[in-house]
Amino acid sequence: MDLLLIAIFSLMYLGMALGRVPGLKLDRTGIVLLAVVALLLTQRIESAEMGQWVDLPTLILLMGLMVISAQFALAGVYTRITWRLMITPLSPQLLLGWVIGVAAVFSAFLANDITAFAMAPMIAQGVRDRGLDPRPFLIGLACACNTGSAATLIGNPQNILIAQSQGLDFWSFVWVCAPVAWVATLLVWAVVGWTWRDTLAAAPSTPTLRSLKAPEMASWQAAKGSMALVMLLVLFSTQLEKEISALAIAGVLLLSRVQSSREMLSAVDWHLLLLFACLFIVTGSMAASGASEQLLQGVQNLSGSVEQLSSLTWILLVSSNSIGNVPAVMLLLDWIPEQSSAVYYAMALLSTLAGNFLLIGSLANIIVAERAASQGVHLSLADHARCGIPITLLSLLVAVLWLLMTTELSW
Repeated sequence: MDLLLIAIFSLMYLGMALGRVPGLKLDRTGIVLLAVVALLLTQRIESAEMGQWVDLPTLILLMGLMVISAQFALAGVYTRITWRLMITPLSPQLLLGWVIGVAAVFSAFLANDITAFAMAPMIAQGVRDRGLDPRPFLIGLACACNTGSAATLIGNPQNILIAQSQGLDFWSFVWVCAPVAWVATLLVWAVVGWTWRDTLAAAPSTPTLRSLKAPEMASWQAAKGSMALVMLLVLFSTQLEKEISALAIAGVLLLSRVQSSREMLSAVDWHLLLLFACLFIVTGSMAASGASEQLLQGVQNLSGSVEQLSSLTWILLVSSNSIGNVPAVMLLLDWIPEQSSAVYYAMALLSTLAGNFLLIGSLANIIVAERAASQGVHLSLADHARCGIPITLLSLLVAVLWLLMTTELSW
């Protein structure tokens, strides 16, 4: 075993678990990029071989979907619908349910990170203007972005990665995963509503609208985005590769007289794409050295076979809330030999639902917290954990029972 390679690998994942390096403003993407630099400087990899490990079709698909999501964001769809919810005279519990439902639907078909980014500030401001505590609504938003995104293979980055690497069919994925996603979304409403019941019961339900102004929405641009999304789903039903379908639709959306290409492409999360590319290189170098196989054997000695639901659930719950669900999924895809589709459906469901456990469990959670902070609302780790832990445990239980009933997987 190459001890230096293992040391670089271990330090990288330790940094990702911490989310930073003490004393430096270095995030997870920077940490993984430095790991690639270290591998190059120590001659563990050659620059010429990096390209063979990067899954370019996955990056293209992810970028195309980000452009489609950007069409809705730049058209003002997210903010307009959120504003409409905020001014509607609903009871706090019903308003909470609508926020959760809308976020889940958006996240199923558009990037959940963009949904969280666009909706959080409007919810924080609008709920506060109604005399309500924004925290339960923001927690519901974050958790619904995760549960809703589990319904389809385009809902979040880890689903895209799994589906693309294994060639999963879009509608078969929906058939297996969507029922669990919607039950989990109902659990979000039930748990958040119950946990914060005293706060919600004591709050007024009529909006005061002290400062919430109606955001503009470009109707034609919104319709254009809707047509693009429908066309994308149609193309996903054909034999055309998913990345080509997404890139073609994104290219059509760039043909605009209103929104410049720079605006559209600036909405692409290039930071995330770089993280993906660097992780592909690191995990590829581990596999080429044989270290991945040895690490997998160590994990199996501790937890059992990673193809079993009991082991897979435990591994993904821990890893998703430490190193993150995307790196965890990438590692498992590299470790697990080719399996039936059911294993990959389970991996997608469990890694996504596990992201609700802690505030740091998913990027959507972190985005909601940061966007809320920009509006003067502090969402603490404890606030999220009060709801996130029971939501995660209950939704994982539902997922495991569903997979046991509908697939050939065993406990």
